[in-house]
Amino acid sequence: MTKAIKLLTALPQTQRERLMELAKEVSFPEDTRIFEAGGTADRFWVIRSGAVHLDQEVTARRRVTVATLGAGDLLGWSWLFPPYQWDFGSVAFSNVRAYEFDGPSVLALCVEDPLLGLSLVRSVAEILAHRLEITRGRLMEQYALGRRSPM
Repeated sequence: MTKAIKLLTALPQTQRERLMELAKEVSFPEDTRIFEAGGTADRFWVIRSGAVHLDQEVTARRRVTVATLGAGDLLGWSWLFPPYQWDFGSVAFSNVRAYEFDGPSVLALCVEDPLLGLSLVRSVAEILAHRLEITRGRLMEQYALGRRSPM
């Protein structure tokens, strides 16, 4: 299994400092919907404190939490990939403080500084690989539980 990494600590110091020049401090009160699946993905966050649930709407009245993120975690990667739409929804599980980054500005910085761009993409890829492995494990557990139930 891949190790969980934190975006800001994964970047070399000079690249982290350049990225942080674009950061804006924001906060979200508990129960605030941060973004909705299908919406325009033009930013991302690094959580400073609090917790965020990523969710998926499975019916018109039911959402399933697919991940819980906390301090140091990356929230949002859809800003990096066309068609730049959120794949999941997100809601603040508690009061959240975060660094917010404007996606187009970060992409422009990546074009200007290809080494930063490569480091950023690699770090995001590692984060996604880890989350995919966690999700796979959860699905396998759910499948195993479902197979044991009486017919």
